[in-house]
Parts: sequence; structure tokens; C-alpha cells
Amino acid sequence: MTATTERRLPPVAAVCRTRAGVELKEFFRQRESVVFTLMFPVILLLVFGAVLDYDLGSGVSFTQYFVAGVIAAGILGASLQNMAIGIATERSDGTLKGLAGTPMPKSAYFVGKVVQVLVVTVAIIVILLAIGVAIYGIHLPSGRDWLTFAWVAALGSAACTLLGIAVSSLARNGRSASATVTPIALVLEFISGVFFQFSQVPTWLQTIASFFPLKWMAQGLRSVFLPDALAADEPAGSWELGRVALVLGIWCIVGLALCVRTFRWQDRTDR
Repeated sequence: MTATTERRLPPVAAVCRTRAGVELKEFFRQRESVVFTLMFPVILLLVFGAVLDYDLGSGVSFTQYFVAGVIAAGILGASLQNMAIGIATERSDGTLKGLAGTPMPKSAYFVGKVVQVLVVTVAIIVILLAIGVAIYGIHLPSGRDWLTFAWVAALGSAACTLLGIAVSSLARNGRSASATVTPIALVLEFISGVFFQFSQVPTWLQTIASFFPLKWMAQGLRSVFLPDALAADEPAGSWELGRVALVLGIWCIVGLALCVRTFRWQDRTDR
């Protein structure tokens, strides 16, 4: 009599944890990605903070204003930009095709990517806040402002991550991914009030920016770093936190729908 034992797959939660660990190891082993994703926002803060050192009124320095924008840009880079380029590269070199052929639940791949974005986003925020306080004397949020900071960053990161997964399908292959995605990210940063005051952006560009999540994420973050007196400089004359939550939530839904509709496990040329 012979007994056969069926090999059981590990629980989905265990597979997701393992995949998350793999994603983090792969990210931190790629020096170019680490330097660009983590250090680029730091360089922006150091350079702009040193060059544009002036008072905006109400005793607020430009650096105090700029830190909200550079955190938003860092979140955009860790989520939309890094995600789109990374997935397009993995699709092009056959990694995605290979993973799709394994018993691993496909959901584990996306969980791993989300965990990677979360860890990198937290690292960026901590580094930027530490440098801002140590070098430029930036005033940190207090009390309930931290709660606002958390939900704006979380919703913005979720929306940009989902968009990054969807945008990854725009690139024909891994080599063209950076050239496809980076200009999109830079344009959004310029028109969303990241590099200078949003009130200085031409009205027609403000209107275009309002259709995308970066503008609302930056606005929500400004509300926790700036006094209420500066809310008058916003297009609506207030921080519009309710609208910030609504727009970012809508983009999460839209991004998820685009992911479901457009995500591919292999290049178009492989079909």
C-alpha cells in the first residue's frame, strides 16, 4: 500500500509576505533606483531651500511651503514613476511572464509592489522631514494635523500606485519606460505647485493640474505645514480638504479600473 501526499501550496498571506520581501530586496539592490527615488527629493529640498530662501508672509519661509510639494513629488516618484518603470522593465525582460506561469497567486505580486511603495514612501517622508527640521528649521505638523498628513499621503500614494501600474502598459518595452513616464511626472510636478507657489501657475495650467491627483495631494499636505492664513492663496481660498479626499478617492477607483482593463503580463511584441 502506497500513500501519496499532496503537496500543498503555502497560505496566500505567507506568499504575499515572501513576495513583499523579494520586492524590497530587489529595490534596495538597484542602486540607480534607490538613488533616484530616495535622493532626488532630498536634492530638490536642499537646492531649492538654499536658493529660494525668502519669506512668503505671515512669517512663513519658502522652504516651509516647499516641503509639502517635495514630499508630494517624492510620493509620486516612489509610486507612479517607480512603479510604472519597474513593471514595464519586468514585463519586457520576461519576469512577469515567468511569474504568471507559477502557482503563485497573481495578487501576491501586486501586494508585494504595494508594500514596496509603502516602505519607500515612509522612508522618503522621514528623510525629508528630518533634513527639513535639521537644516531649515521647518515646523512639523501638530495634533490632528498628523492625521490629515497620514490620510492625504496614504490616499495620494494609493492613487499614484494604481496609476503607475496602469501607466506601465503605455511603454512598448522596458527601455522606453523611463522616457515615457518621466516627462509625465515632471510636467505634473511643474503645473501642480511643487517647485513654486501654486498661485504663480497660470490659471489654465491650474485647471489642467486639478484633473490629476498630484495637485490635490500637494494641497492637502500644504494644509498641515502652513498656517490657515495662507489658505487664501489657494484657488478656492481654502484648503478644501473634503474635495482633496474626494478627488484622491475617485482617482483610486479610476486607477483600479484602468489597472484591471490595461494590465498585461507580457509585451505586445510577445503576442
